[in-house]
Amino acid sequence: MRVLITGATGLIGKEIVKLCHKKNIGVNYLTTSKSKISNKADYQGFYWNPKTKEIDIQCFKEVDVIIHLAGTTVSKRWTSEYKKEILSSRLETTQLLVNSIKNNKNQVKQVIAASAIGIYPDSLSNYYEEVDSEGDASFLSEVVKKWEAAIDTFSELNIRVAKIRIGLVLSDKGGALPELSKPIKLGLGAAFGSGRSWQSWIHIKDLAGLFMYVMNNNLEGAFNAVAPNPVTNLDLTKLCAKVLNRPLWLPNIPKVFMKLVLGDMHTLLFLSQRVSSKKIEEAGFSFKYHHLEPALEDLLK
Repeated sequence: MRVLITGATGLIGKEIVKLCHKKNIGVNYLTTSKSKISNKADYQGFYWNPKTKEIDIQCFKEVDVIIHLAGTTVSKRWTSEYKKEILSSRLETTQLLVNSIKNNKNQVKQVIAASAIGIYPDSLSNYYEEVDSEGDASFLSEVVKKWEAAIDTFSELNIRVAKIRIGLVLSDKGGALPELSKPIKLGLGAAFGSGRSWQSWIHIKDLAGLFMYVMNNNLEGAFNAVAPNPVTNLDLTKLCAKVLNRPLWLPNIPKVFMKLVLGDMHTLLFLSQRVSSKKIEEAGFSFKYHHLEPALEDLLK
């Protein structure tokens, strides 16, 4: 078996590549950097440039499954230009893959694409399941709706499509956790706003395992990639401090202050999305890290 991965050199991609190699699954990957192309038998790189619609179609050779993770980070100041880049990076890469599969001989049977829980509206009381896909008018929700609509076009090519709506990814190698733990280690940690915002999180190992489970079981449709026990921002901050054995004494950080510092991107820190993992669990997936404290113990100690 062979998979093609976009975003293979990113935080999530690297973890999935590791699991593929453990299972003796060969990996092809697409990269926009020719210097990152490897030619190992089990890890072959191919060049693409979504902006110019350029792609090495040899990337599809012997590939049964595409794991599509490509998309520029949302954790960067949202200027009007960068907002366009967040959306276009997702739509252009997806469209290039769709067109390339449509116009070239291949054996692709399944596409598993990253999506995000950003589709769900901000709420302190709602508990969102995959059927709650109407979203709202917020920037992130609009991005995810357009992103998922683009991903769904793979199904017109007789390909099974799964969309993995990813929550707050916890890893010691990047993402939010090192940034969150830095001030706590210095004794300067604090919750955001009221601290009541829900954080639907997932350990990086569970996330990679979930992608593999969807692939191995030929699952279709949308699945929330979040652990079964979401926590509030205050609980997340307190548990980080507990695991790191550091005091929490500062008052919560006001929303207005973070808006001044980060602009529109500050909404990432204050969004409240309590999201259910019930669907993927009912499909048979078991989380290794159900609760936050053991996950943080594993990552921070």
